[in-house]
Amino acid sequence: MGKLTDLFIEKESKFGAFNYSPLPVVITKGEGIYLWDIEGKKYFDFLSAYSAVNQGHCHPKIVEVFQKQSAILTLTSRAFYNDKLPLFTEFMTKTFGYDRVLPMNTGVEAGETAIKLARKWGYQKKKISDNQAKIIFCEGNFWGRTIAAISASTDSKSKNDFGPFLTGYEIIPYNDLDALKKCVSDKNVAAFMVEAIQGEAGVIVPNENYLSEAKKICEFHNVLLIVDEIQTGLGRTGELVCSDHSKIKPDLLLLGKALSGGMMPVSCVLGSDEILLLLKPGEHGSTFGGNPLACEVAMTAVKTILEEGMSENSKRMGILFRETIESWNHPLVHLVRGKGLLNAVQFTDKVDAKNLCLELMKSGILAKETHKNTVRFAPPLVIQEKEMREAMGIIKSAIDLL
Repeated sequence: MGKLTDLFIEKESKFGAFNYSPLPVVITKGEGIYLWDIEGKKYFDFLSAYSAVNQGHCHPKIVEVFQKQSAILTLTSRAFYNDKLPLFTEFMTKTFGYDRVLPMNTGVEAGETAIKLARKWGYQKKKISDNQAKIIFCEGNFWGRTIAAISASTDSKSKNDFGPFLTGYEIIPYNDLDALKKCVSDKNVAAFMVEAIQGEAGVIVPNENYLSEAKKICEFHNVLLIVDEIQTGLGRTGELVCSDHSKIKPDLLLLGKALSGGMMPVSCVLGSDEILLLLKPGEHGSTFGGNPLACEVAMTAVKTILEEGMSENSKRMGILFRETIESWNHPLVHLVRGKGLLNAVQFTDKVDAKNLCLELMKSGILAKETHKNTVRFAPPLVIQEKEMREAMGIIKSAIDLL
């Protein structure tokens, strides 16, 4: 590390809270698939801000719209109409095939919004008795760190000393249809909220028929299917949303992260008239949700993915990534899994994933471990074959040094 790096890390350590454990690198610039640190070193970005910059860092089309709109109007609150939200609602519903959309800011807000909608639907439509509605989640889920989110978590580290937790949640194993069938038979279950791929759990990819069968099970038992695509959506897995692989349409679809191309927090919940029209004025809201700047940026961010074929490129580059690693037959690689450009490499117990990430950082690739011996690799969707092959060579060299 250089002197400037040390200086900035020491300053944050002195005045900031320790709720993260970053790699010892201080980023000062990003462009496309690359990042530069404060010492001037260039890196491949293989984290993409946890899939928030699918379009690449500072995509010029999104930057242009951000700059233009930010000089005109940024925020009105929802006390008044603005001229951008109507365009956003029309664009999002037509693009993703839903009746209505409710914009929020962060991914965890989208999750909380979906839970509130599901509970209200459970009481008003399914006729669940007051305060008896249940939401089903899966072991290993991650959708944020609010009290509502960690109440659904099975990660003890996220829950230590934060109780008491919310009731009305049921936890079942991921990728287990029998467990889902048993749980939804309870007449008080309003919804099943699930990630299309469990990202933070280590990029756990379910069986191919998991989501499609889960949809059938939920429909049979009159239970809403909520699919959390905060991290898997918007081209990341090789389709516009990961549930497209299963050819299903969730009752509620959650989007966020790359919905702004990394410019600002933007999220939303998409659903039907039957569900979203249950909300009445004063029952849910957000000062910043649906602000004009966010609406303009989000529309451009999604259009950029569609117009530049990023989903298709993600599919091609993801296949190249996985096939290349598998071709190494490396003794330290246990398995590689993923879809599109959301991938993880699980190493043998001999490998400490954090140490590997430090070695990768020295070699010019920024990635982050998800578990003791698993590293997630998720570059921006604009990476090209030449760049991917160069990065793969660096990754192999770093593994060889272990």
